[in-house]
Amino acid sequence: MSERIATVTRNTRETQITVTINLDGEGRLACETGVPFLDHMLDQVARHGLIDLDIEAVGDLHIDDHHTVEDLGITLGQAFHQAIGDKRGIHRYGHAYVPLDEALSRVVVDFSGRPGLFMDVEFTRASIGRLDTQLFWEFFQGFVNHARVTLHIDNLKGFNAHHQAETIFKAFGRALRMAVEQDPRMAGQMPSTKGSL
Repeated sequence: MSERIATVTRNTRETQITVTINLDGEGRLACETGVPFLDHMLDQVARHGLIDLDIEAVGDLHIDDHHTVEDLGITLGQAFHQAIGDKRGIHRYGHAYVPLDEALSRVVVDFSGRPGLFMDVEFTRASIGRLDTQLFWEFFQGFVNHARVTLHIDNLKGFNAHHQAETIFKAFGRALRMAVEQDPRMAGQMPSTKGSL
């Protein structure tokens, strides 16, 4: 199996971000975005997805966290798209339910080539630390548009906003892991009746 590694850099007047990803990693994260809770969530994605992530991010945090969070989703999506290649032999679909105390979330992903985000989450607080909970939608919207995946995110239960977010990101990591892993029964075939994704 060839290495599924990619490095993507995005430079704008608002952010300078470089993401290196290894889809067949050990779950290692090297990251400091300047948004501490986002770093904590990206650690969940790496650890539970068994994906190695190296992220360098400098953003206009003196304004707010919006541009950094959104552009990180975009750049991470671009890195996934490059690293996954033509998608031959992968499972394509992934799903996970993850609980944390009273909170429970479900995430389902399809590496379909068709971007779509369907997110049903009512956070019980407007912010976690200083991070506006609305920005999670911006992160995932950026990701799906550039990874070219269909992503369904549902928080089924929870009253602690930290727990809600953490179950979402853990489930996201586990769903990604399932989807991108090689399926030995596929033997390098395209996981689509169309012949391409």
